[in-house]
Amino acid sequence: MINLTITDKELKATEAIKNYIEEKLTRVEKYFGDEEILANVKTKVERNNQIAEMYISVGGNSFKAVTEDKDLYASIDKDIDIIEGQIRKAKTKKEKMQKDNSIKQITITGEEEMGVEDEVLKTLHYDIKPISLEDAKIILKEKTNSLFLPFVDSSNGKVCVIYKLNDGKNFGVVEPE
Repeated sequence: MINLTITDKELKATEAIKNYIEEKLTRVEKYFGDEEILANVKTKVERNNQIAEMYISVGGNSFKAVTEDKDLYASIDKDIDIIEGQIRKAKTKKEKMQKDNSIKQITITGEEEMGVEDEVLKTLHYDIKPISLEDAKIILKEKTNSLFLPFVDSSNGKVCVIYKLNDGKNFGVVEPE
């Protein structure tokens, strides 16, 4: 339902203009269904141009367009086009926010619930540098919160992995033969 108010200044809003505005506002009405639409249209003349200012308020949202043209009907058409674009943009933004919020509410508690088995779920990349076994222990103990550290053993040139044992105080080493 459209509640239309037309205010004119130096330009008499005829019944034809009122009917034209009401007809054009049906383009806006389709976006809001049964909500009440408050439309305020001001028409005026400045120099040789006819100006239509359109303000629309629906459900706490406001939309505004002001255009001028030699022809008032063309100015009204431009206003409707602008407002319709604003409404589409606002609706799209609102839908996107609702979609984003619904995705944020999804929580995954474990792989078992997802039904994933025997899949690589994460890949880690490391810089493997030649260091001593003692340095590897220090790095793993003090500088990382990881459970393991791959490294090149500087004493034999082999790629090894040092890991923390369950007691958290001792280490294990995987070394190729």
